[in-house]
Amino acid sequence: MLALSRKQGESIMIGNDIEITILDVKNDQVKIGIQAPRQVGVHRKEIYLQIQEENKNAAKQDSKQETQNTMAQLEQLFSK
Repeated sequence: MLALSRKQGESIMIGNDIEITILDVKNDQVKIGIQAPRQVGVHRKEIYLQIQEENKNAAKQDSKQETQNTMAQLEQLFSK
């Protein structure tokens, strides 16, 4: 992990097209601005983890449904 010190109004660049700017610092809270291309997802970590978990659950459901469909097709083939 890279740890950097920045003051209000200063920025950090990630690659060529992601800029993180320190907007405000009050007490123990830092407000940041993130400028990134539209195709780059930017989420709070807790939201990102929730999205990942929902994607895993959806993939399991899709896999389960696909297995059920395959089994139904096999039953039809063998019942003829």
